[in-house]
Amino acid sequence: MYGTSRERTFDRWFRYPAGFSPDALRLAADAARAQRGAIVAEPFLGSAASASGLPGCYVVGIEAHPLIADLAATKLAPPPAAADLLRDAAERLAEIAASRTADLGAEHELVRRCFEPVVLERLAALRDALTERPREPWRRHLRWALLGTLRDVASVKIGWPYQRPALERAAPYTDPTGRFLARAEMIAADLALEKSERPSGRVVRGDARSAAAWRRAAGGVQFDACVSSPPYLNNFDYADATRLELYFLGIASSWAEMCRRVRGDMIVATTQQSARALARRAAATLRSHAAIASEVETLTKKLAVERAHRGRGKEYDQVVPSYFADIARVLAHLHRHLAPGGRVAWVVGDSAPYGVYIDTPALIAKLAAEAGFKRGDDITVRSRGLRWRQNGSRHQVPLSERLITFSR
Repeated sequence: MYGTSRERTFDRWFRYPAGFSPDALRLAADAARAQRGAIVAEPFLGSAASASGLPGCYVVGIEAHPLIADLAATKLAPPPAAADLLRDAAERLAEIAASRTADLGAEHELVRRCFEPVVLERLAALRDALTERPREPWRRHLRWALLGTLRDVASVKIGWPYQRPALERAAPYTDPTGRFLARAEMIAADLALEKSERPSGRVVRGDARSAAAWRRAAGGVQFDACVSSPPYLNNFDYADATRLELYFLGIASSWAEMCRRVRGDMIVATTQQSARALARRAAATLRSHAAIASEVETLTKKLAVERAHRGRGKEYDQVVPSYFADIARVLAHLHRHLAPGGRVAWVVGDSAPYGVYIDTPALIAKLAAEAGFKRGDDITVRSRGLRWRQNGSRHQVPLSERLITFSR
């Protein structure tokens, strides 16, 4: 996907690399045929970009990333009061923060390297002042105004998906307090929209592979439709992508802690998540999925050969069986909780690690049919991977992003 928009309402609260593009979302929403009042499942909710493209629908999302699940929940929940009061709360917080000094020595090294000291001091003062106000009704909105400010005022390269503190840049904004207030104003303006124009729904923080997460999401009812974009095979490490924010808030203080607290409930889609034992179990599981078992086994063997030819080859051969075994679990739960006649629209890209082409959308469609769904369309949304065409060390296989549909 393109990632959430810097200008689009609700998307602009925090730019996240897993968001629906407006065109893809429009196609998916139309394909799902969700009517006003429909309850729509989103097993990979991300930052809730999908909810804004489903006006009149109630979106129930599952999201594994604790920080991003909070962002989605903040967007989907009704505001605690009139939106203009958020502006007042932001100004009060800025006044409190201006009177204090933060201890930069207590900040994580990565965080210290991303900001000029005077900028980080103001950011940390805002964070600490907010932490000391647990009963502030606008607390979650203010936190996202602050988190959205971080990358606006950073003086190093912090683009998605990696933070690169060794590479300096001119910060787009130099006044962290002013930018925080401007971001609070953005959020307030979005919340002031008519109720019919705001996304609506709720979020289950959990693992979409888990029956328990689906039971909590469904709440005893069946979903009318499903609109989603599952993680792309060999694309973003969504935990690492938010390392700056996680470290700044103290949710994680090391790579190991980030893996344990953030990455553990995510489906396996990158080599950072791979493990030999996990891949063995996944391969054994896939033997019961006759629709794709032999194809995935062949791809895995090809990738193992390619890895062996490289001194420090990445473990794509371990990722592939784990990824499709995880997707199969999600589809089984979705089929169980989708109402008869319910339509599913997923946007997902294909992949070619080490030049070995993997038709991810087609393989997912086969798994869906095996789970009991009726297969529908497979439509190309756009070409992708073109940014790497001048890089001789990358594969030159044309890739695309596709919309696949199926129904119960």
